[in-house]
Amino acid sequence: MKKQYILIIGLCLLFSACQKMERPVLGEYPSDIPVTPATPLRFYVPFDSMSTDVSKKLSYRFADSISTYPSFPVNSDIGFSNGVRGTAYKGATGTAIKYVNANDLGSATSFSISMWIKQSAEAATGRTEFYFSLVDDQYGWSHSALFMMIEHATTTAATLKVGVMDQWMEFPDGNQFKKPILDGNWHHLVLCYDEATSKMSYYFDGALVADAPASATDVKNGGAPRGKLNFSKSSFFVIGGWNAHVGLTGPTDDWVKSYTGALDQFRVYNKVLTASEIMGLYTGKL
Repeated sequence: MKKQYILIIGLCLLFSACQKMERPVLGEYPSDIPVTPATPLRFYVPFDSMSTDVSKKLSYRFADSISTYPSFPVNSDIGFSNGVRGTAYKGATGTAIKYVNANDLGSATSFSISMWIKQSAEAATGRTEFYFSLVDDQYGWSHSALFMMIEHATTTAATLKVGVMDQWMEFPDGNQFKKPILDGNWHHLVLCYDEATSKMSYYFDGALVADAPASATDVKNGGAPRGKLNFSKSSFFVIGGWNAHVGLTGPTDDWVKSYTGALDQFRVYNKVLTASEIMGLYTGKL
């Protein structure tokens, strides 16, 4: 009887140990539950690892610092370079980073997106490179509620386009973004949308781009000012390319290329940043 009792206890302990080994550690996996940040900063990736665990450094460098959920998958072609602060993301052909969501950005009705960019016109020659995409399958061809791309770049100007709820906001070839955004140096770019005015505004290296054409600023809805945005049906957030580059539904046209330059300090807000706040990001290299 005593031996049977000991055997039963041993089996229970073994079963308990196996259960613990199979249980995933809390926080190891991305979650699809939106996180509500305490400040207007809704999504932020500095591309610096805060983990002391060497095995986690790679994935945590891609993690959103607000929710702390890592991105997935991490393609081996993606790398790092010296950033404007710490390390930076270095893109590669045909790949990008996928996030389960952008926290509660889906509830945003205005936005500001801030990023540091380092790319050369030579490296981007003949390429239409996409920088990010907020995935939303209700928008036909694009499958994106918000995206940004740059093409036809020289060292002094570029054709910059931003998609907002299936409307293309463009600095077209005849009226390009006349800034040295792809001259191979680090530059700060901020995109803002204000629901009160239905206008997009653009800041380059801390200063407002005052000569932006109406095709890049006036956001419409059936010919009328757009007003509040509706990202409520958005899902994944992609950085460094477009949907198809991470296995999601989206355009597969040959001209749709991933971003091969460097990115740093990628921030998304659910409000319109003020000129002084943007200048602070620029001077602080944030």
